[in-house]
Formats: sequence, C-alpha cells, structure tokens
Amino acid sequence: MKLAVHSSIDQIDPGQWNALAGPAQPFLRHEFLAALEHSGCLGAGGGWLPCPITLSDADGLAGAVAAFVRDNSFGEFVFDFTWAEAYARYGRAYYPKLTVAVPFTPATGPRLLVRAGLAPEVVRARLIEALGEVAQARGCSSVHALFLTEADRAACAEAGWLLRRDCQFHWTNRGYGDFEAYLATFTAEKRKKARRERRRVEEAGIHFLTRFGNELEPALLETVYGFHRETFLRHGHEPYLTRAFFAEIARTLGDALMVKIAVHGGRAVAAAVFFWSAETLWGRYWGASGEYHSLHFETCYHQGIEFCIERGIGRFEPGTQGEHKVSRGFEPRLTWSAHQIRDEAFRTAIGEYLEREADWVDEYVGEVGTHVPYRKANA
Repeated sequence: MKLAVHSSIDQIDPGQWNALAGPAQPFLRHEFLAALEHSGCLGAGGGWLPCPITLSDADGLAGAVAAFVRDNSFGEFVFDFTWAEAYARYGRAYYPKLTVAVPFTPATGPRLLVRAGLAPEVVRARLIEALGEVAQARGCSSVHALFLTEADRAACAEAGWLLRRDCQFHWTNRGYGDFEAYLATFTAEKRKKARRERRRVEEAGIHFLTRFGNELEPALLETVYGFHRETFLRHGHEPYLTRAFFAEIARTLGDALMVKIAVHGGRAVAAAVFFWSAETLWGRYWGASGEYHSLHFETCYHQGIEFCIERGIGRFEPGTQGEHKVSRGFEPRLTWSAHQIRDEAFRTAIGEYLEREADWVDEYVGEVGTHVPYRKANA
C-alpha cells in the first residue's frame, strides 16, 4: 500500500473517503472536515494544521486517518495541558504534537479508517506506524488519538500506546414508546421533577420547531448562530466554529444537521444544534436570547430524548461534562484516548500518572452511576 500525507482534505477523493468513514457518524464525512477548512476553523492560525494520511492500493483508498499538527491543545476535550507544562519545566518542547481527532468534537467514532473487505488489523497497524513516521518527520513530541472505538483502542494498545479514560454521560433508548413511557422508568421523585421542568417551559408559552440543515434559510441560520456565538462570548471567547462553517454544512450535510428552536411570542428565543445518524444523536451547541426557567434542560436534553424515541435512535450523546445530566436519565460511560509519547522518560512519567487517574475515573463512574433516576428494576 502506498502512503501519502496530504495538506488538505480536498486533496482526497470525497467518495472514497466517505466509503471508509461509513454512514454511522457525520463528523467523519469529507463534507464536515472540508467545511472546517473552507470556513477558516482550521489552519495554522487556529492551531489545527490538516495532515490527513492515506494508504492506497490498486483499488483506491485502503485506509485513512484525519490527523492534525497542533501547536496547542484547545478544542480537543482530552486535557493534556499539564503534560505540556511538565515538558516546559524541563526545557523541552511538547508542541508541535500530532492529533488524530475530529476538531472541536468530543464524540467517539472510528479514527483508523479501513476499507471494507481488507484485513482491518493489518491496515490499522500500518496506519499507526505511519502516524509515528509522520510525527518524527514533523518534529512532533507525541501522537494523540482521541475518542476511540474499541477496535481502534485495541490497535493502539497493541502498538504500545498509553491508554487514557474519561467519563461522559450518555442516554440509552430501551425501546420506549413515548416520553411518558420513558419517565415511567424513573423513581417517583425524579419523574415529578422532570415533568415539572417540562411544564414550566410549556406554561411560559414556549413551543419548539425542528429544522434540518436544508431547511435553515439564511435568516434563521443567522439567528441560530447568534445564539451559539453569544454563549461563547459570555465565557470570554469567540466560538471555535464560524457562521460560514454552519452555512456550508447546512448545504452539504443536509438532514444530518438538526436544530431544535424554542419559540416564544412568535420569535425564536433559543436553539440547540444537533447532529444525528440512524444510530446516535449528538448534542453540540446551545444558546438563548434570555433567561427562561428550565429552558436549557428542555431544549438540550428533553427535546433530544423525544427525537430519539420518535425515530428509534439508540443513543444520545449530549457532549462533555455536566453531572446535571444524570438526573435527566443520562448515565456515565467511559471514553478512551491513546497516546504515543516519543520521549521514554516522559512516557514513563505520563504512564504512571494515567494509572492513578484511571483509578479515580473508575471510582467516579461507579459513584455517579448510583444517582441515575431509574427505578432499580430499570437501571
């Protein structure tokens, strides 16, 4: 197989890339990654320099990795800032590093892409080897593969990479007929609280519209993006994603982009941005024009759960962090990353740290899992 290192996703045939990525996750599609580049979300200025790697044979693309050369760690959601500080204390450079991920997207999915019909273990092993070669050639201290599937995690472990675990909160569809059937699995106290949250939004006179990418006309898209941007500005910085990015994916991804819009008095007052496939709903961004009691929970969580129940979607991943999700039916789930640290001394120190961290994460997952709202027979 022929190895190639590219400087843009546009240098790779979209049809062949998407055949490798598969239909399960829109974030890996050529259209999503291309929109990040075209809209200025990626590039040297933002610290995400595209470096996609491909393997080809006589039949076209055999394997691929969406990789990026990084000079910071923002937008990864797997936090290694203390590792960079440790390097600096010893006069070493942690950056640049090589990251395998979907930028700004903490969603588990395949990272080592393999064409159907090939021996996946062989192709994954060659891609991992290629990542090490590229990292060395680019002067990178390390390689980091984020939010890994079980198959990719096993391949990285086989290659001797360090594994790291973290926790997110996911919702599982257990075949509920409707939202009330779902609430029937809660304890009485938690069920009462959820109904009260929903009732407060309804009594405020707020109703919801569902709009998919190809239904987002420019004025509505401007409103939704304005909510999104204002949320970031309240936390002191511009959003990672630009309006041009959302305009492009609304056109190129179509129905895979979905927005829930809260309407009050005939005007939009809040919105939550989702992506979805037949298997999973991902909650990504939220914003509102004012304070409305329980509106965040309704827009971001209850509306998403209803969408999953209506369409038979099995899993809802609402993003990172947020223990408040637990009382609304989201359960702790481990997420995984893998790390190749080239310096042996730092590799040993980081490995010891990850062992201690793993014990804490496992303890945390077990403790949080005792607070889910379900009756014991349904947990």
